[in-house]
Amino acid sequence: MATTFTKIAAVTVGAGGAASIDFTSIPGTYTDLVIKISLRAETVGIDAAKLTFNGSSSGYSYRSLWSSGSGTPQSFNGSTDGYFQLQYSGGTSSTASTFTSGEVYVPNYAGSNNKSASLDQVQENNATTAYIVPMALLWANSSAITSIKIQQTTGNIAQYSTATLYGINKS
Repeated sequence: MATTFTKIAAVTVGAGGAASIDFTSIPGTYTDLVIKISLRAETVGIDAAKLTFNGSSSGYSYRSLWSSGSGTPQSFNGSTDGYFQLQYSGGTSSTASTFTSGEVYVPNYAGSNNKSASLDQVQENNATTAYIVPMALLWANSSAITSIKIQQTTGNIAQYSTATLYGINKS
């Protein structure tokens, strides 16, 4: 089966940072969606990024593995306060010029069933603690996904952060 990726939109955050990265008017013509992200926060320390679909503030749940590079990996599951937490973005106290990299994969985004997704993310940081977080996500909503918003839980997304949205066709 051939799989083709088509870039729908790409955003690079400019000087001064941005409150959010928004993808709107997502066409329903693809099989799946993929979002490639490279984020850094403008806050001190680390900050959790969050993702929402269609401006919705309900129906988000997850199952996650989590490891900080030391100690035993842990597993968490539950629901969040109106968004998917994309986990940690390095901030101003993290190693300079490093970004958290990740991918969100959303199969059957235009279908009429609840939307599942997966997240693979790594916080890059030349320090004693950095995070790797694979997650299984579920948005309990049968609407087609037509918009996606990425933002930090506090503060702005830092300059040079990027997000690229791809549509996937499987034939």
